[in-house]
Amino acid sequence: MNLEAWAYPIGRYQPPEIFTHEIAKQSISLIEALPSWLDVCIENLDESQLNTPYRPEGWTVNQVIHHLADSHMNAYIRLKLTLTEESPTVKPYNEALWAELPDNKLVPVNVSITLLHALHRRWVEALRSLTGEDWFRTYYHPESKELVALWQTTAHYAWHSRHHMEQIRSLRNRRGW
Repeated sequence: MNLEAWAYPIGRYQPPEIFTHEIAKQSISLIEALPSWLDVCIENLDESQLNTPYRPEGWTVNQVIHHLADSHMNAYIRLKLTLTEESPTVKPYNEALWAELPDNKLVPVNVSITLLHALHRRWVEALRSLTGEDWFRTYYHPESKELVALWQTTAHYAWHSRHHMEQIRSLRNRRGW
């Protein structure tokens, strides 16, 4: 049992060193694909399977999908703030505590997937409309105490999409679901 591989099935995030239009295009494509990937990943899973952690002491499939909705809503709002304000300070949140809130257990997972379909449609259109200089607009993240450019956060969320989708897909493969 390789817990690191189960936690990071595509490896830990390695940020690109520089902006390229090709990286931006690939990142947008990955973000666009996530909701459809999730449709396939949870197809025919029952309640017990949806409540199975993807690794020991990890989140359940339900929690991962609700986390994706929470996280990606925050990313979309950060994009909008960054496009309309000068280096806004974003609000951090405790994703581990959010994953334990009652709505994650009470709301069916398909609600978050439906939300992700709509959210990613808006997010992708906003990203595709960015001009060359827009990619370099920044927000300030008070936890890391860094200015983060939109091209950097877009690459990160492309990885984030694949990362969590692969956690679910690899769980299915390991369990033979």
